[in-house]
Amino acid sequence: MSRRVATITLNPAYDLVGLCPDITKGTVNRVQTAGLNAAGKGNNVAKVLRDLGIDVTVSGFLGRENQEGFQQFFSENNMVNRFHLVSGRTRINVKLTEKHGEVTDFNFSGFHVTPEEWDQFVSDSLTWLGQFDMVVVSGSLPEGVTPELFSDWMMQLRQCCPCIIFDSSREAFVAGLNALPWLVKPNRHELEIWAGKPLPDLNSVIDAAHKLRNRGIAHVVISLGEQGALWVNSSGAWLAKPPHCEVVSTVGAGDSMVGGLVYGLLMRESSEHTLRLATAVSALTVSQSNVGIRSRTELASMMSRIELTSVR
Repeated sequence: MSRRVATITLNPAYDLVGLCPDITKGTVNRVQTAGLNAAGKGNNVAKVLRDLGIDVTVSGFLGRENQEGFQQFFSENNMVNRFHLVSGRTRINVKLTEKHGEVTDFNFSGFHVTPEEWDQFVSDSLTWLGQFDMVVVSGSLPEGVTPELFSDWMMQLRQCCPCIIFDSSREAFVAGLNALPWLVKPNRHELEIWAGKPLPDLNSVIDAAHKLRNRGIAHVVISLGEQGALWVNSSGAWLAKPPHCEVVSTVGAGDSMVGGLVYGLLMRESSEHTLRLATAVSALTVSQSNVGIRSRTELASMMSRIELTSVR
């Protein structure tokens, strides 16, 4: 049985990933380059899904002036490309990992989406996204796309595709929640912003997750960094903790988790198995310079090392 997923990345980026033992302001910092990757959250999810054998169509916006790296990435990974080209350049994000695993991001600005370009994307996307088993919407909003416009599109999308996986932050996260996606994956900080208060312990995180579920969101998955991930749904709540891993880069770790979640849900695996898989994919990502699954054997080995517990 063929299973098809579409990923939407409205504001993709080239990720320039480097290792720098200590970053000192006002001086020259020598950086060991780990990679320059065509990325953006939905594209990272698509890479994980392709590595797991799922057919993926990708869409969103790309700057016309520096599209080549993305076109090559889509071609090499056999992704169906439905991105809309706009004037300007896709942004570059610089991500530097220090010796203790701390990551500092420098996110540059990119293209501007005109009202006409947005209207064309909305009209086009709503004609074909309903054909897919799941649609992943993730990442930030480009200049020109307001939270109100995004919220309206998400609510229209919800009418034709009930299984929306949503992963965003700040104003885009709040706007997208209005559409009541099927699954959302904030991190603890994003959940705290939505809740309007600190969530210092696991119980407070679980309570906030249930508040989201009470709005009509079936699955709430919260990434907790080194502490792992929490999944709350109608069947219960589970916490998955990965083993300690040597950190090369945390770039794409959350996106990799989304890819694992989507795969497990598509395969109709149990919540426990799916969370174990997703946490393992995420843990593997931090130990390498780019997103992706290098071998099924490596993935299975990591899955066996995930500590999974049922929580209240």
